[in-house]
Formats: sequence, C-alpha cells, structure tokens
Amino acid sequence: MGRITARKRVTRIVLGDGTNGGALTTLSRREDVLAVEEPLEIRVGGSALSITMRTPGHDFELAAGFLVSEGVVAHAGEIAAIRYCAGITDDGENTFNVLDVTLAAGVAAPDPSLERNFYMTSSCGLCGKASIDAVRTASRHPVTDDDLVIDAELLATFPDRLRAGQDVFDQTGGLHAAALFDGRTGELLVLREDVGRHNAVDKVIGWAHGEGLLPLRGMVLQVSGRASFELTQKASMAGIPVLAAVSAPSSLAIELAQESGLTVIGFMRGRSMVVYSHDHRVSALSAVHEAVAR
Repeated sequence: MGRITARKRVTRIVLGDGTNGGALTTLSRREDVLAVEEPLEIRVGGSALSITMRTPGHDFELAAGFLVSEGVVAHAGEIAAIRYCAGITDDGENTFNVLDVTLAAGVAAPDPSLERNFYMTSSCGLCGKASIDAVRTASRHPVTDDDLVIDAELLATFPDRLRAGQDVFDQTGGLHAAALFDGRTGELLVLREDVGRHNAVDKVIGWAHGEGLLPLRGMVLQVSGRASFELTQKASMAGIPVLAAVSAPSSLAIELAQESGLTVIGFMRGRSMVVYSHDHRVSALSAVHEAVAR
C-alpha cells in the first residue's frame, strides 16, 4: 500500500564554533523519510478487542500473532478469516486501519477481561492490563521439554543478520525488528519490522501461525531491542524456546522465563552475550553442565 514510509520536509542544523577557522553553524532544508505510525483496531467477531499503534503492512499477521499471544488461538485452523472493515477518511477512502477476525467454529471468543481499557502504544503492548497477573497467560505450547541446544557461534551471527534485513530501518532509522531463526540450521525463516517491538514479534508469530508452524519448537526469536516481559510472554505463547535480544532484559522478563522454561539471552554484541535463564540450551555452556553432571 506504500504506507510504510512518509516523506517530510525537515531542517538539519549542524553546530560549529567558528573559532580558529573552524566551521560555522549551517542550516539545510531537505526531505527526510519517516516510519509511518497509524492505529490498527483489531476486532473479533465484530467486537472491538484492541487498538495498537503500528507500521502498516502485514496487518493480518499482526492480528493473528496478537491472538496467539493472548491465548485466544494456538493453531492455524482456529482462525477462519481476517478481513479489513470500512474505515473511511474525510475523502471517502478506506484507511485499512480496522480489521475483523472470524474465529473457526468451536473456538471460544476472547474473554471479556482481555479487552484493553486503553489503546496500546507502539512502545507498550500491555497498556490497559488490569494487573500483571492478567498477562501470565497459560501457554498451550510449553517449552520446558524443548531439547534445542544452539551453537553459540551460530547464535552470535543472528543480530547482524537481523540488522542486514532491516530495509525500512535503513531508510528511516525508526523501526524495531524481529526475526525467527531455526536454532539448529541457522536458517532465517521470517523477518518483520514495526515501530512497536511487540508488533514486530506479533507479525513474526502471525506469519508462523498462518504457515501452520506452531508450536515453534527448536526456534530462536531474535529481536533488535530489549527483552521485555511482553516479548518473553509472546515467545512462550508461541512455543519458542529461545529469545535473544541485542539489549538488556527486564527482571520480570527473566522471572517469567525461569518459570516457563524459556532461555533468554541479552546484550548480544559481536562475539559476546549474556544468558539469563536456562543456559543449558547454549552449546558453550551445555558442555559445562555435562561435565558437572559426570
């Protein structure tokens, strides 16, 4: 739809002190490319469930991934259809900012308590939750028994490969990214960008849902930012055993990871990383565990 980026006139200022023949302050006016941010209302069976601020594109994946994250669905066959609803601008054009999900026969409608009291911003996927207990959803895809052991050398390549695939970030500098890697072969299965880190993850999970791949056993979810509680929750709900992040995790994310059997890795920089939970899944540490066991 050509709505992922937008061009705006900007003024660039470069300060200079002008002393000793140094550069003077300069001003230049030019066009800049920005990441688009627009609201998306997600309805289920005609009833509004949530509004999220997102980058347009892969909206059906976003909706499906969101419903997986919330425990409404867990398998591809549980969604019958997704369609855009009429969302009319002043010019009479469809905004493509409202969509409705039809659940398959026999799939229970979302619990009314899931309905957001407030919209989700692009930085927070949990806004409007009544309490932290409400998001400790029981996953239908537990990862405790996932026997993935990933080679640390392979794992260290994922952040650069994620960054190399961020086409829109290269234009705007303003998007998060999430990617799904096969933990054994290193194959990059899917990569999505969005202004919201939780939206990028939902799009990845929604893609996997549509491909019939859930649960995502043996997979690694690589994200460009930090490992928050919400991302840990989403990984757990999709059956992903390893969440890897370029930046730091939160304490609540690690508490949830320890409880759910999820491996969380942070501060992935070059050839270094920090494993915060269930480190037996990283090969550089699994050998140590085996030696101790003997």
